[in-house]
Amino acid sequence: MNPMAAVKAYQAIQGAGAAGPTGGVGGAQGPGFGELLHSVMNDTTQQTRAAETQMNMAVQGQGSLIDVVTAVSSAEASLETVIAVRDQVIQAYQEIMRMPI
Repeated sequence: MNPMAAVKAYQAIQGAGAAGPTGGVGGAQGPGFGELLHSVMNDTTQQTRAAETQMNMAVQGQGSLIDVVTAVSSAEASLETVIAVRDQVIQAYQEIMRMPI
């Protein structure tokens, strides 16, 4: 499943739900979970593209190896973070599914 499809599905469900959250404290609210996931996915995609651009420049002789290593390391860290969050979400979902009704 495409992560962006999951984010869009979550946003669609949130839009079809009730008028607002219940049981919360009034006041300013931060971004929703779907928006947060969308932002993280966009950041990860941008860092991956930046790493690819640096690699292409280095292959053409226009970039430095240090810039390539830095960009790849940054993209790798972002991807590892996304994977860790995904694993935690899956684990939470599995625990919820094991709960007796």
